Amino acid sequence: MPNPASAKPLYQTIFERLSRDIASGRYKPGQKFPSEAALVKRFAVSRITVTRAVRELQQRGLVDRVAGSGTYVRETVRRPQKNLLFGLIIPNLGETEIFEPICQGIAAAPDATGHGLFWGHANPQTSSKEEQALLLCRQCINRAVSGVFFAPLELSAKSSEVNRRVTRMLKKARIPVVFLDRRPEEETADRGRCDLVGIDNYRAGYIATEHLLRLGARRAGFIAYLGQASTVKARARGFKDALSAISPGARGNSIFFLRPGDRLNLPPAARECDAFVCANDRIAGHLMHALIEQRTRIPRDVRLVGIDDVGYADLLPVPLTTVHQPCREIGETALRVMLERLDRPQLPARDILINCELVIRDSCGATIIFPFTS
Repeated sequence: MPNPASAKPLYQTIFERLSRDIASGRYKPGQKFPSEAALVKRFAVSRITVTRAVRELQQRGLVDRVAGSGTYVRETVRRPQKNLLFGLIIPNLGETEIFEPICQGIAAAPDATGHGLFWGHANPQTSSKEEQALLLCRQCINRAVSGVFFAPLELSAKSSEVNRRVTRMLKKARIPVVFLDRRPEEETADRGRCDLVGIDNYRAGYIATEHLLRLGARRAGFIAYLGQASTVKARARGFKDALSAISPGARGNSIFFLRPGDRLNLPPAARECDAFVCANDRIAGHLMHALIEQRTRIPRDVRLVGIDDVGYADLLPVPLTTVHQPCREIGETALRVMLERLDRPQLPARDILINCELVIRDSCGATIIFPFTS
């Protein structure tokens, strides 16, 4: 049994024990690995702890998970790959605040030693995001990169078409792709073997909504822009499910879609809400300024929660409560997934969803005690 008093995380202790079992031959190459339920019983720990330990085994190349079949001890030991060059297709890199720290996580990851990251050039002053994406794609192909990290486009009428063109061009060039943050909306038959690394967006929407409802919000709304990525749909599902689970009788709870670039003008139904979950921190910031201009008091009159925890979240007029994206961990994981894809190209496509946590600041009202007023 692992020692509960040890300073080492429990999942790490279990991971090391299972690693030794594989190295000693207790579990032989190609053999089906014990189920998570069996490991929970063996170590007398939670399912979450076992899942994390097995995920670590997979990321270290000791086991493979096969959808619909189970987990198997890897038959061959992965050979270290050296001097690989990876490309980035992230148009307007500084426009969406999460991607720069994700890229820094890729570049600074322990697995990055000996590899290079190709930052292509596309001038945002003279070309649209769609043109930039295609140009960056051609640059990656011309440089014969070993793999590409791609953040699919959103918010424009041509996003879907360009996402398809980029993925097909890379597939034709036999360059593996790891999606960052989201999959293209239209990715079905073209899914191929493209992996995804991001946060659990459903959980993000759920915990943000749950927090507001636990604080006493009676009419919660969810605000997003039209044309946003699949991540926003997952966040909206989490919002709706939290409402159903925690406040099934609440009235006036709705999802509102606004046009990007327009002045933020809430529809009449939204003006009845006393709390909002925003699809991201950028929307939350715009909403906060609009409410303040209308002399709405935050959080006394309206409570706000965002998602992302970007750098300016705590610098807004009212510091923003938000769901934190562990960007560095996303980047490190994306590189591990890419290296595993190169080593095991026949693995099924995977969605690696990293946990996210709520960061509580003033905008939700949890940190403020309101004085009694007559």
